[in-house]
Amino acid sequence: MSTGNWQRWGLEDQRGAANLLTPEVVLSAVGSIRAGKVLSLAMPIRGATSNGGARRVPHLPGRPLPQHFMAVDGGDYATGARKVKDVMAIADDALVLSPHGTTTHIDALAHVWRDDRLYNDHPAERVRSYGATRCGIDKLGAIVTRGLFLDVAGYLGADYVDPATAIDERVLQGCAAAAGVEPRPGDVVLVRTGWPKVFADSPARYQGAQPGIDYSAGRWLVDHDVVAIGCDNAAVGAIGSDGGFAGPVEEDIHLLTLWERGVHLIEMLWLEELAAAAQPEFLFVAAPLPIEGGTASPLNPLAVL
Repeated sequence: MSTGNWQRWGLEDQRGAANLLTPEVVLSAVGSIRAGKVLSLAMPIRGATSNGGARRVPHLPGRPLPQHFMAVDGGDYATGARKVKDVMAIADDALVLSPHGTTTHIDALAHVWRDDRLYNDHPAERVRSYGATRCGIDKLGAIVTRGLFLDVAGYLGADYVDPATAIDERVLQGCAAAAGVEPRPGDVVLVRTGWPKVFADSPARYQGAQPGIDYSAGRWLVDHDVVAIGCDNAAVGAIGSDGGFAGPVEEDIHLLTLWERGVHLIEMLWLEELAAAAQPEFLFVAAPLPIEGGTASPLNPLAVL
């Protein structure tokens, strides 16, 4: 495979395509705001131990679901809300969360590697139980740039894209042309499949094969020097019926983006309100948690329309 962006920003680079987020790119992106309306693109995080909320939010099987502990009535980890000066009380809570496959998140460049090398030829042995000392999510920083919305489900005239339908370069190009937009360096491109809507009717079907972009579509986007690619499925790329990535390893979307180009992936987005707004260009804002050595971070991305 190619190592397309390795050493492009120096031997020690750990941010990848995020280096394209120059002040000029940010200032230009502000011009994408039309109405000043702000939309969250995140799934809710549910998971109180006293109910089954976490199971009702789209997620992949086999992942530890979010656990939200509350210190109010003694039902979780404390005896109750703390009294303050006899006239008020304070409730505390604790959250245990595995972002991959359970909620809206952004992948770090340390999330995937090949031949014992991370992005930019950093050694994969630096990713261990103590965290990733190379290419962790704490190296990314905030993303403020132009967002492009490619509503593939809407373009195809479907409530959601069928997993058998390939979202290839031709489809993305047609969708972009219909919306009157073209990716440019520094953009974040969000692709809507509509797949989260399937979960409400059939969690089992949601957790099987999923639609997503194929290798040709991924190449088209990274060749435009985008900073990140987001999707409302669980892996950005298509997922096979066995739960694994569709296609050969040489065409794996995670390797193409995270490993080869240093392009971050944003997964499990909620894009229904953005689709209803019908505005394909906007200001995109997202700040991952500075989790030292993390392979991902929960994320609440914002579209400023």
